[in-house]
Amino acid sequence: MSHTGNHRLRAARIAAGYPSQQALADALGVGVRQVRRWESDAPPWPQGDVQQALPRLLGSNLTELGFTPPGSAPHPRPTPRLTTPPTTAAVPTQATRHRQPASAAEDYLAVVRAHRRLYWSVAPTILHPAAVAHAALGHALLTETAGRTRALVAAGLGESHLLAGRIEFFDLHEADRAAATWLRALQAAGEADDALLGAAVLAHTAFVPGWAGDREAAMERMVAARTYARRGPASAQLLAWLDAVEAECETRCGHVRTALNLIRHGEELLARGDEHETPEWMDWFSAGRLAAFKGNTQLKAGHLPQARDTLLAALDALETGEEKQRSVLLGDLAATEAARGRPEAACQYAVRALDQLELTWYAVGMDRVREVRRALTPHQQEQCVRDLDDRLYSWSTTVSALSR
Repeated sequence: MSHTGNHRLRAARIAAGYPSQQALADALGVGVRQVRRWESDAPPWPQGDVQQALPRLLGSNLTELGFTPPGSAPHPRPTPRLTTPPTTAAVPTQATRHRQPASAAEDYLAVVRAHRRLYWSVAPTILHPAAVAHAALGHALLTETAGRTRALVAAGLGESHLLAGRIEFFDLHEADRAAATWLRALQAAGEADDALLGAAVLAHTAFVPGWAGDREAAMERMVAARTYARRGPASAQLLAWLDAVEAECETRCGHVRTALNLIRHGEELLARGDEHETPEWMDWFSAGRLAAFKGNTQLKAGHLPQARDTLLAALDALETGEEKQRSVLLGDLAATEAARGRPEAACQYAVRALDQLELTWYAVGMDRVREVRRALTPHQQEQCVRDLDDRLYSWSTTVSALSR
């Protein structure tokens, strides 16, 4: 009879994402010879801290991994039998837990990446249920994976929840729901031990109190986000985005000077260049996006000529796939012209924003247009404002806004 070694441990190791004995040895901090002994025909009982570390990494207890406790009889090894199978299947006394292969993590992440790209073009009411369902799948996979495979699934789950929360907050105006979703995203990032993903989630949670004018709560969350970013280490792009998020919260809380200083710091970070790699999932920020933050802050600060120049430059720099951002910039340009006492120019930009919103809906962009219309109340008898009202309250625009 030829022995095949401890196949239970070997199967669990591969399923958990450790393709070689050396990889598991590195994860445990032991020598590869020790792992070879564990995968032999007579594996010794693990000693010391490894007794807890090995089950934690592989998701099974030591006996399930093929080890025999000291003083117990060894597990009998099955031998081939050429008997006729029974006509009825025996019911096992204990259900065997299903274990996903290591490839399950990459398969799960492939859909996460697809959803991330689709966010910029697919209607939020269509994409959101798909993201939520994929997150439910991720939760199920967490119970069937271990080690590196589990960590990768957890990171993908965090991204799915982060995306769902972004849709809820920015596209559907459901701030409370987004806050709950982002909490689940943070828990998943913790499972993955992904500090940068945790920083991104925490910064998103700052939007909720920040947009409501609760500066203390927003800043508390930004402190937490920056703490996680230091553990990364974070790229200049990620750090600049944290400056932009904090700047927007400060702007909405009436601290525009502080906001402008934060944006200036973000610009310096981007100009300095990246020493560290930016995470693949961070596709919502660039130098152009920082300029958009800056233009909006300059507008709120009353620096109207500077705001107009900044916003026009940001609009010209938009790339394909940034249609949602286009409606926001057009709305801010409309608000700038309204503040300058130029209602006709304001209406022209607002109509262009509505044109874009008919193609790619974005609740934040529609908010900008409505803010412009309120600012144009002193001019509402002028023909350009009436024409804007005809577009703003057309059947298609009104139904689209209410249905989303």
